[in-house]
Amino acid sequence: MNFSDSIFVAGHRGLVGSALTRLLKAIGFMNLITATRSELDLQNACAVETFFERTQPEYVILAAAEVGGIQANRSCPVEFLANNLEIQNNVLKASHKYGVKEFVFLGSSCIYPRECPQPMKEEYLLTGPLEPTNEAYALAKIAGLRLAQYYDRQYGMKSISPMPCNLYGPNDSFDPQHSHVLSALVKKFSDAVAEGRHEVVMWGTGNARREFLHVDDLAKAVLFLIDNWHSPEIINVGAGEDVSIRELAETIAQKVNYTGDMVWDTSMPDGMPRKCLDVSKLFALGWRPEIVLSDGIDRVIQEYRSLQDRNL
Repeated sequence: MNFSDSIFVAGHRGLVGSALTRLLKAIGFMNLITATRSELDLQNACAVETFFERTQPEYVILAAAEVGGIQANRSCPVEFLANNLEIQNNVLKASHKYGVKEFVFLGSSCIYPRECPQPMKEEYLLTGPLEPTNEAYALAKIAGLRLAQYYDRQYGMKSISPMPCNLYGPNDSFDPQHSHVLSALVKKFSDAVAEGRHEVVMWGTGNARREFLHVDDLAKAVLFLIDNWHSPEIINVGAGEDVSIRELAETIAQKVNYTGDMVWDTSMPDGMPRKCLDVSKLFALGWRPEIVLSDGIDRVIQEYRSLQDRNL
C-alpha cells in the first residue's frame, strides 16, 4: 500500500478497527475512509453499495462484526450468525463491484474444531465439530473467509484472511454481557477491590487454556501481511503461547491487589478446552508480537481505572 491509497476500515470504533486506524494514521496513511454505525448500516446492502460508489476505496479491511464473549454468544446466536453474514456479504459484494485492490477479512481462532489438535494449524479448519458456545459466530466467520477466497478465485479480487487468537486492548468492552474474558476479569477483580468484596465468582473450571494477543500487535501484523502474505489462504496470528483461565485470573487478581476468594462455578461452560494457534507460517515470514501479556494486562487495568475515574 502507498500512503495516498484510500483505505476503508469497516468498524473503526471497535477493538480491532480502532487499533488499525490508530496505526495507519501514525505511520502516515492520509486517505482513511471510516463511517460510524449511524452513518452506515453495514447490514443494509443498498446503503453499503451507495457508500462504496461514493468513496471508491482501494483497500478494505473488514473489522466490523457482531462480537462478544460466551454469554453473548449463547444468548444471541441468531444475531451472531445472521448479522455477521449480512455484514460480510454486503461489504464483499460491494468491494468486488467497485474494484477494490485487496480485501482483508479478519477472522477468529474460534473457526477451528472444539477438539482440534494443539497448536492449531491452518489446515485443521473444517476437520471436526465446532465449540457449541460460539458456533454461530464461528459459522459466520467460516462463511466469510470462504466467500473472500471464492471472490479471489472466481473474480481475481485479492484477499487475505488473518485468523487472530483472543484479542484484548484499548476499546475492548467491559460490559459483562459483551466483554471478552481478559477485560471481563479486569472488571470483576477491580470492582471487587473497589467495593470491598471478598469473593468473586468465576465461570467454569478455570482449566481452559487461551492464547492472548494485544490488539496493537494484531494491527501491525495485518499491515505486515498485506505486504508479505500474497495468498487468500488463511494465516494464524498470535503469540504461540497460552495460559489457563485460572492462571490469567490469578495474575489479574494479584495486579489489582485482590486478596479475596475465587469461587469457580463449574455448572457454567469453559468453552473450548484449549485454543492455541500454530503461528509458524507467520513467524517464518519474520513477524513477532511486541507486547508481552503481563504488560498488556497492566495497560487494560489502567484503561479500566481511567474509565471508572471519568464516571465518578
